[in-house]
Amino acid sequence: MDVRKLYNDRKITIEKALSFVKSGDEIVSALGAAEPKGIVSRLHEVADRVKDVTVVTCLPMGGYEYFQNPKYKESFSMDGWFYSPEIRKAHLNGNVSFVPNHLHLAAEKRLHYKMPDLFIGTASPMDPHGYLSLSLSATYEREMIEHCGISIIEVNKNMPRTFGDTIVHISEIDYLVENNYPIPELPVIEPSEKDRIIGKNVADLVEDGSTIQLGIGGIPNAVASELKTKKDLGIHTEMFTDGMVDLYESGAITNRKKTLMPGKMVATFALGSKVLYDFIDDNPGVQIIKGRWVNDPNVIGQNHKMVSINTTIEIDLTGQCCSESIGHRQFSGTGGQADTAIGAQISEGGKSIIALYSTTRVKDPLTGERKTISKIVPSLTKGAAVTLSRNDVDFVVSEYGVASLRGTPIKERVKRLIAIAHPDFRAALQEEAEKLMIW
Repeated sequence: MDVRKLYNDRKITIEKALSFVKSGDEIVSALGAAEPKGIVSRLHEVADRVKDVTVVTCLPMGGYEYFQNPKYKESFSMDGWFYSPEIRKAHLNGNVSFVPNHLHLAAEKRLHYKMPDLFIGTASPMDPHGYLSLSLSATYEREMIEHCGISIIEVNKNMPRTFGDTIVHISEIDYLVENNYPIPELPVIEPSEKDRIIGKNVADLVEDGSTIQLGIGGIPNAVASELKTKKDLGIHTEMFTDGMVDLYESGAITNRKKTLMPGKMVATFALGSKVLYDFIDDNPGVQIIKGRWVNDPNVIGQNHKMVSINTTIEIDLTGQCCSESIGHRQFSGTGGQADTAIGAQISEGGKSIIALYSTTRVKDPLTGERKTISKIVPSLTKGAAVTLSRNDVDFVVSEYGVASLRGTPIKERVKRLIAIAHPDFRAALQEEAEKLMIW
C-alpha cells in the first residue's frame, strides 16, 4: 500500500469539506481542543443552503458563528455532552440542548439514538507507515469514525502525537484537510488561599501508592500542588491536566504501584497549556484510550487505592451533589463524575471525594445586589440535577474540614456536613434540618 498516495488522494480543501454538509445531517465534532477549528469556524458559510443540521459536540473551545449567532438557528442546532461557557451563552438562542450522559456511555447511547452522517476531528501528521494520531481525545472519536457516513480529519502539525486508541491508519479516514494553527489552551488557574486549604484537606486523604483522578480549576490545581510530597502515585483519569505534569516532574507520580496498566498514565482526553501538550507529545508513558474503557467504573475499580477527586456546585445535607446545573439552568455536565466516584468505591482501598467552597456569591433576583449563600444546603435548588447520588460520596471537603460520610446514617451526615459549612450558616442549616425532619 502506497500510504503517501492514499494520503494525497484523500486530501481536500475546507470548501470541499463543507460541501458534504446537507440538510438534516447529524455532524459529530471531536472534543475540546481536538475539534477541527478550520471547519467549525466556517460551518455557518453553508447556512443559506441547509436546514436542520445538528452538531453534536463536547466542550467547544470557541464561540463559533454557526451556534452562537441566532440568525443561523434554523440551519444549525447543537446537542452538547458538556456545556462550555460558549454553549451556555448560546443556550439562550433556543437551538442548543444538553445530552444527559455518563461519559463512559456517551458514544454508545448517542449511536443508539442516531447515527452520524459526518464526523469531523483533528490529527497529528501521518507517520511513514500511514498512521495518524487523533492526538488530544479518544473519548468518543473512534466510535464515531467507525459508524459515520463520512469522516473528515484536519491534519495539524502542531497537534501532539499521542498513543493508545488515538492511533488510526490513513485507510480508516475518508478525507483530510491540512490546516495548521496553534492548539487552543486553557490558562492555568493559580490557586487562592482558600483553594490551598481545601487542597491540603484533600491531600491528607490520599495515601502513598494511590491512583488518582483530578479535574481542572483552582481546587484541583491546589490538590495537585499539595500532593507533591506523596510517593508512587499513579494516574487513571478522564482528563489529563497540567497539574499531572507538575506531579510527574516533582517525582510524586511514578505509576509503579498501579495495578492496572502499571507504568502508564491513562486518560481519555487532554486539555491544558502548551507545557502539557509538549509533555504528552510522542510520550509512550501517556495513553489516551477510549472513554468507554477509561471511565467504565468496573475498569476504574481495578486500580488499587483509586481516589476520585471532584468538585460540585452544591450539596444537600444527605450528600446529594449537583455538579452541573444552577437550578434548571444547565451549567456544565455530568461528565465522568459518577463514573469515577463509583469506580473508586469498587476499588480496594479506594475513596470518592467531593471538594467545594463552603459559600458562593450570587445576584439577588429581587434587588440585583450580590449576596453570599451557603453551598451546603438543606435541599438542592429547585430544578437542580443530581449529578452524584448520596450513595456515592465518601468524603466531603471544604475549607472548614472533612466530613466522612461513608456508611453514615442521615442524622450523622447532617451533623458532619453542618460542621464543615461556613459558621455564618450553621445555625440556619440546623434549624432547617430539624424543620424538615432530615435525620
